[in-house]
Amino acid sequence: MIGMPQGAEWLVILAIVVLVFGAAKLPDLARGTGQALRIFKAETKGLKDDDDADKDETDAAPPAPKAEIPPAAPVPPAAPVDSAPEVAPVTPTSEQSDTRNS
Repeated sequence: MIGMPQGAEWLVILAIVVLVFGAAKLPDLARGTGQALRIFKAETKGLKDDDDADKDETDAAPPAPKAEIPPAAPVPPAAPVDSAPEVAPVTPTSEQSDTRNS
């Protein structure tokens, strides 16, 4: 069975952490871990408070009856709009046809 580390095991773990991260990085690592734990605790507390508030709201007030909404009147279709202006066909001039054939 694997249990929690005792005195000597903690020293070995600490030595490995110092070797991996370096002594200069340990304060930053601890500070970042502490901030992450604080944020995590605050978020979980907020979720619990939200759940409690939702639970209190549903217990305190019964749901209001739904009002019937009359159906909307149908809208007539709009007339089609021509967005592109009519353009006359372009016929090639003799100069244009000469350059294409050569």
